[in-house]
Amino acid sequence: MSSFRETVLEIDLNAVTHNFKVLKSKLQPETKILAVVKAFAYGSDAQVIAKHLQGLEIDYFAVAYVKEGIALREAGITKPILVLHCQPINFPLIIEHCLEPSLYSERILKEFITIADQKKQTDYPVHIKFNTGLNRLGFAVGTVNLISSYLKQTTSIRVASIFSHLAASEDDNEKPFTLKQIEDFKIASTNLRSLLDYKPFLHLCNTSGILNFPQAHFDMVRSGIGIYGFGNDNKFNSWFQPISTLKTCISQIHYLKAGDSLGYNRAYIANKETVTATLPIGHADGIHRSLGKGKGYVMINNKRAAIIGNVCMDMIMVDVTDIDCAEGDEVIIFDKTNSANLLAEKAESISYELITSISQRVKRTFIR
Repeated sequence: MSSFRETVLEIDLNAVTHNFKVLKSKLQPETKILAVVKAFAYGSDAQVIAKHLQGLEIDYFAVAYVKEGIALREAGITKPILVLHCQPINFPLIIEHCLEPSLYSERILKEFITIADQKKQTDYPVHIKFNTGLNRLGFAVGTVNLISSYLKQTTSIRVASIFSHLAASEDDNEKPFTLKQIEDFKIASTNLRSLLDYKPFLHLCNTSGILNFPQAHFDMVRSGIGIYGFGNDNKFNSWFQPISTLKTCISQIHYLKAGDSLGYNRAYIANKETVTATLPIGHADGIHRSLGKGKGYVMINNKRAAIIGNVCMDMIMVDVTDIDCAEGDEVIIFDKTNSANLLAEKAESISYELITSISQRVKRTFIR
């Protein structure tokens, strides 16, 4: 019998420490580590994860949006925080909360300089992002002189770092593309540095880059999914420990006769006597509808129970015909053994999407 009666996301901070040490072991001692804690720290708890990593003397944090950075500051995070996708409307808040913007286009650079000048800033730290092939955000590699011309006109900002983002560093088939990105980044960063009278630090690698391209570690690396326990490759996954266990319990058991239907739109019709269990978790909690109709599964007493019928907003039903279980029993959605990666594959998705989808209405508990 389970000791709890609700859906819980259990987060193991010891696993966070383990993953941090694995990543650190792949680097030269002087190489900094930035932890990406956007999207509520990939669906776990950004404030708790960031505080834990700050205690491990992480060097930098990154978030996607200003609101996320402000929440970390209000929680007592004092390490530098890079905001990866800034919008000009939030530039005053960036300065107010000592956040550090990624400047990725001429428009963004000009507008941040304007605000920094208005706020009478001197040498405010900013980060220049180059687009080396992801084609999402970033200055073109050939715009170094343009960037330099703006930097020379002001003392309100100072480039803390130059960076880019790898598009396919986990894919061996795309190695030539990644090597070209690395080379383009070297060219752009070297050219920009040569036009400055100081040396911003450089960073390019994400988790897969850390593991696959040690020659591109530069001055700092960035890890998101690795911190949370995934290596983006089966050969690396065993090095890491998934930090989260999503568990729930059986609310009710039903006994269906052949011909009985289950759930919305009668999406499941029993073809024999079937025992089902209803669980208090649904698509509003992050269980994708695509996991219904037998595609996904949960673990009950170490046995797989297929998710049958349509996933409801707040509930799913599973087939427990061949499982010895009772109302109140513990149910594992994913954990270290039956990982989120394996379940995500059933939805033709990836671990990132599944773990970041876990609703904040799901209670978080922590193992310290």
